[in-house]
Amino acid sequence: MYNMDIQWFPGHMTKTKRMMSENLSLVDVVIELIDARIPFSSKNPDIDELAKNKFRIIILNKADLANEKSTEIWKKYYEDKGFKVIVANSLSGSGINAVTAKAKELMADKIKKQQERGRLFVPIRAMIVGIPNVGKSTFINRYVGKNTAKTGDKPGVTRGKQWIRIKKDLELLDTPGILWPKFDDKEVGLKLAFIGSINDDILDNEILCKNLIGFFMERAPELITKRYGIEINEGDTPDNIFDKIGVKRGFVSKGGQIDGSRTSKIVIDEFRGGKIGKITLELPEDISRMAENTAKEKELKKQKDSQRKADYKKTK
Repeated sequence: MYNMDIQWFPGHMTKTKRMMSENLSLVDVVIELIDARIPFSSKNPDIDELAKNKFRIIILNKADLANEKSTEIWKKYYEDKGFKVIVANSLSGSGINAVTAKAKELMADKIKKQQERGRLFVPIRAMIVGIPNVGKSTFINRYVGKNTAKTGDKPGVTRGKQWIRIKKDLELLDTPGILWPKFDDKEVGLKLAFIGSINDDILDNEILCKNLIGFFMERAPELITKRYGIEINEGDTPDNIFDKIGVKRGFVSKGGQIDGSRTSKIVIDEFRGGKIGKITLELPEDISRMAENTAKEKELKKQKDSQRKADYKKTK
């Protein structure tokens, strides 16, 4: 992995977190969209703390871009943790019709009590949350059946809360995409950047692309060879593959230099659009490894900080 310590938490996200906390008392259910290609890294840990006393539905969105078998593994993983889980593709509408039924299932006892009191048509109120660019607005528009929420391919399109009525059954409180203040694991930051949840303007896209190629080489090298018509030989590195793709696509200057900007843009865009192929970049079995790496990085940082302090004292 090429070193990239990605951190991005613009000021409006602090306001969003506060707004979510203040409005949770108004809702019965919290619906969280995560990206099926990175179901662990795209799940905001702050949501679990904020919504710990609410019914929860997880939507594995963009499932059309992920490996189907891996998505089923993740579905079971979160179901075993007590979540209701729906596999969905917001663009096609697949899985979306199951949301109301899942919410009613969770709220069955409360709905029954309301009906016994003569309140027959009290809608379920749900808050919909997720990280930037996970497809919330597209999901809502497909769910409602009209362009109620703004959509875009850049993080931060939705900037304020809005209540959306879905027939008489359910009311959705839409919220802006929110990350968490610090990614302790560099791998999490990388994966979020891959799917477009981090502002591209703050990234070195060439290094990001080489990291992405590295994940493909490890998880599904055949997708790279098929898409770009190149061979991956023993000893090849992401650098080599990056150059091969640049040559194959004709992104070479007269002096023989690879155009890194064009090469990285095409690979990242084609990954995000699903043109390279269906891939899941992590599995539940990777979580413990990622935690171990994070612990090692923290310990190494602690040692370096201690050494710097010791060196500073010597100069005094």
